[in-house]
Amino acid sequence: MAQQELKRDLANRHVQLIAIGGTIGTGLFLGSGKAIQLAGPSIIFAYLIVGVALFFMMRALGELLLSKVGYESFTDIAEDYLGPRAAFVTGWTYWFCWIMTAMADVIAVGVYVQYWYDIPQWVPAIVCLLLLLGLNLLTVKLFGELEFWFALIKVVTILGLIVVGVILIVMGFKTDAGTVSVSNLWEHGGLFPNGMTGFLLSFQMVVFAFVGVELVGVSAAETSNPRKNIPSAINKIPLRILFFYVGALIVLLSINPWTELNASESPFVKTFSLIGIPLAAGIINFVVLTSAASACNSGLFSTSRILFTLSKRGQAPSSMKKLTKQHVPGNALWLSAAVVSAGALLSKLIPEQAFGIVTTISAICFIWVWSVILICHIKYRRNRGDLHAESAFKAPFAPFINYAVLALFGLILVVMLVADETRPALMLTPVWFILLYVLYSARKRSLT
Repeated sequence: MAQQELKRDLANRHVQLIAIGGTIGTGLFLGSGKAIQLAGPSIIFAYLIVGVALFFMMRALGELLLSKVGYESFTDIAEDYLGPRAAFVTGWTYWFCWIMTAMADVIAVGVYVQYWYDIPQWVPAIVCLLLLLGLNLLTVKLFGELEFWFALIKVVTILGLIVVGVILIVMGFKTDAGTVSVSNLWEHGGLFPNGMTGFLLSFQMVVFAFVGVELVGVSAAETSNPRKNIPSAINKIPLRILFFYVGALIVLLSINPWTELNASESPFVKTFSLIGIPLAAGIINFVVLTSAASACNSGLFSTSRILFTLSKRGQAPSSMKKLTKQHVPGNALWLSAAVVSAGALLSKLIPEQAFGIVTTISAICFIWVWSVILICHIKYRRNRGDLHAESAFKAPFAPFINYAVLALFGLILVVMLVADETRPALMLTPVWFILLYVLYSARKRSLT
């Protein structure tokens, strides 16, 4: 039935801005404060290393997506190259990834609103979630428009920050913390003030900052011209990383010595407060609020689409593949929103720890999904040399770079196991995979 197919209503400008929105979010605007406290100025190198690694992962995903007409997401790819069990585990894990991420984002919404109003974090979190749910239930084109404008706000804000920062550096502007200068990068304990330990411990939050970079792969089924739009979006990722992460952080740490930043607040808001522009600080707080809402919006979109795909395969309740008259998976959206609302409950029960817990779990699960993509690409090159030979969008340096990125992911997981703050979440996460294994086995037995 025509109604049971997703509509290809995302234009090139939507896909481009979805890709930008996927690489700028709560992890940068709020989470970078904690990462800076751990690593100091060396956080710039951490963002650069992870960003480059994820660009190669995205090139692998891009080649895979374009290798076969009919791929709707990377769960289809996992089924082709790793089997139905891997597709089941990866699909549900990706859903869980975005549930955790959306929880972090609604928690962040509560934190940002408290900048103006002394109200419980969970109240604005629930309001934001209900508003985004209502908008997502309309049309996919509206989702694209929302992300277009949300991402545009982020781009303009970071551009403004960089321009203002460069002017202040040239002027030698003085703040309460001292003179604005690039030398602030190394004059407060050096580039690695907390040594390699602090540098490595920052990688968990850095990984979380990049979650969503693969969202362009989820939107493939609703992209009007995937063979043009997907390569275009992926190839722009390196420039975005250099500009939005490396450029913004160099300016931030030139204005603010890293020792002046607080792990629990946005360094972007702190920067404009420090240079004596309270109104601008309020505006920036509004921007980071829209950024959190944007990321939550992406979370609702991706979780509903992955449930739709799983349901079409018989790996989720059949009701999840039912589309509304607007060709939107309404039941899947409602279910995802209901689970995300638990994030608001967490912010009520453990407001101080909630953000750290959900971001750690999210980072671990995303590392799984990204690793599956890289492994599928290795098997694709090995088993389908004919498709690779015909590809117009070959991933560079494969398969060697695949193994290098997988090794980096392994190192990050080892660091998370060693760190006291992230170890509990890492130790609990295998429970999710065991549960999925049991559910798949039970489902398989019921069908035989």
